[in-house]
Amino acid sequence: MTEQTIEADGITLCHESFGDPSAPPLLLVMGLAAPMIWWDDEFCVQLAEAGFHVHRFDNRDVGRSQWWTGRASLPLAYFLRSAPYSLGDLADDAGKLLDALGIESAHVVGTSMGGMIAQEFAIRHPRRVRTLTSIMSTTGARTVGLPSPRAALAMLAPGPRTREDYVTQLVRTSRLISSPGYVFDEDHFRQRAERTYDRGLNPAGVFRQLAAILSSRDRTADLRRLSVPSLVIHGTADPLVHVSGGRATARALGADLDLIPGMGHDLPREVWPRVIAGIKRLATR
Repeated sequence: MTEQTIEADGITLCHESFGDPSAPPLLLVMGLAAPMIWWDDEFCVQLAEAGFHVHRFDNRDVGRSQWWTGRASLPLAYFLRSAPYSLGDLADDAGKLLDALGIESAHVVGTSMGGMIAQEFAIRHPRRVRTLTSIMSTTGARTVGLPSPRAALAMLAPGPRTREDYVTQLVRTSRLISSPGYVFDEDHFRQRAERTYDRGLNPAGVFRQLAAILSSRDRTADLRRLSVPSLVIHGTADPLVHVSGGRATARALGADLDLIPGMGHDLPREVWPRVIAGIKRLATR
């Protein structure tokens, strides 16, 4: 299915689906500055072949979904928890998308910031979440899941001015946070960067999304109250969200925890079968 733009209760979201519409719906939520195409096409196809009707979408302020307004101050976000919008607002966007698609509940899978959004969505709308899978994410507690200094600096690097500069920078950053236990596929990340640039860049939106993360609350207590079947997946070599974030998330949820040796802050093709099997096992348990 090709991309489509959906008006969802006051916000415009770009969406795409894979698989049989009669299959159980599964919603994929992407992370910081990342459009939906960072859920690789083939990964989505494999999820559909595993028995799901797969939905991916651009969060607000990225790709072809609606771009927001308002200036984000990262110090204000961190110290005063002040931001143009919150992770809760992003979670509500996901709910509005499901409403527009006529989906009452879905299996929800989020990665990185998308894992935070997925957690927030489950807290706010527990009856709409059949299962929750949180990948390379954290609880919002400021004592866990911290990035390495090098990874943090890379996230704050000035935005590039040209397509070539963007591609070069994104490939460099992707290599920095990638999985040391697996071969880095530079061609794959270069093509992803080119496709991302061509779909539209929103540098101010990246800072608004980052402000939403920095201003977010600790979700631990609310996660403990959830009874949603949950799975947490995290790489043991993640430099951007330390594995302590995944462990804390699993403890709070009482979730299954799958720690993948050698995996960083990405999903190498080699781990796809393991990740998809875990999602399916949780859904059919």
